Amino acid sequence: MMKRTLLITLLSFSAFASVAAELSQYTAVRVQKANEMAQEDQFKQAITALKAIDTSRAYDQAFVARMLGVFYWQDGQVKNAITQLQRAVDSKQLQDEQAWTTQKMLADLLLSEQKFKQALPHYYQLTKQVPKKQKVDQLWLRIAQAHYQVDEWKQVIPAVDKYRRLQSKEELQPLSLKLGAQLQLKRWKDAIPTVEKLIALQPEKVNWWRQLVSLQMQINDSKGALSSLALAKQQGIELSQQDRKLLAQLYAQRGIPERAAIEVSELDGAKSDIDLIVTQASYWQHAREWDKALKQWQLAARHNAKYHWNVAQIMVQEGQYQQALAVLDKVKGRSEQVALAKTRAYYKLNQLEQALIQAKKADNIASSKQSKSWIKYLSQLRKVSHSQAS
Repeated sequence: MMKRTLLITLLSFSAFASVAAELSQYTAVRVQKANEMAQEDQFKQAITALKAIDTSRAYDQAFVARMLGVFYWQDGQVKNAITQLQRAVDSKQLQDEQAWTTQKMLADLLLSEQKFKQALPHYYQLTKQVPKKQKVDQLWLRIAQAHYQVDEWKQVIPAVDKYRRLQSKEELQPLSLKLGAQLQLKRWKDAIPTVEKLIALQPEKVNWWRQLVSLQMQINDSKGALSSLALAKQQGIELSQQDRKLLAQLYAQRGIPERAAIEVSELDGAKSDIDLIVTQASYWQHAREWDKALKQWQLAARHNAKYHWNVAQIMVQEGQYQQALAVLDKVKGRSEQVALAKTRAYYKLNQLEQALIQAKKADNIASSKQSKSWIKYLSQLRKVSHSQAS
């Protein structure tokens, strides 16, 4: 259907009544017969008829080459079509709209054959003088496409902008071309409004949201990235596990660890994946939600004994000294730290002798200012206690 429509359009511009005065009678008669064959889809016969024309007149040759180009294309012989159309264009014999439509068909065929660099000069020439009945906007879009295909990123953007200025509404393809060029040129800030327009066109497409967040992070706009990702979630965009983890990280970076913890708690495997459990515990701890942090560290410790230390630390901090002592007995390694933690727990339980034993143990493992301070302080307390008792 498209080929048939284009054929009729091209031939209508060269209606034989209007060009009869320019073509020789000999050529006009034969061209008319070839045209009638083409109207019946007899393209091979039409091509044979045109090739049989023997004329020395430059205009006749250009006109015949133009028609051959059209018929070769209709017959699927694109290479021959390009050769004939190029001959017609190079002759400079065709004028006005007839010349313009011929060159446009040549450019379009070169583009379709991925001969992008060859197509570009023709498209630029076409933009210089556009007939009233023709549109320039599609030319700029094809120029943008051709530059994009040969990685000429800087030329893509102005071509897209010229196309967009001629449109009443935004469109997906030109914006995608512009975004691709901006990303290749690392114009992160300029790319953000482009992605936002793409989101307005396809708000359900998660990749546009991801691209926006990525760009905002590239320019260190964590606040913007958080807002964008949170808005995507709010609007029901299907975010991946990785997207949700990033959202949690952004909440944490912006000083909202409780929201970060909630985001992680909603992930698949939040209660069984050790990494997710530890992440939740850390976020709750930063949020000073000690009960929730303790619960998560206890869950983590059931998966890996090394987290008993985190459990014990919070228990000591929260005054759960007796429970902390039991957990500290399960901690592997950290001998000095465990002894100091037990020192504090025993001290708080008013078991001074046990506290002093643990302080000395810590000092023997690795003498430190802290261990020596505890020993001095607890020894003095013991003296006072003994003197009061006597």
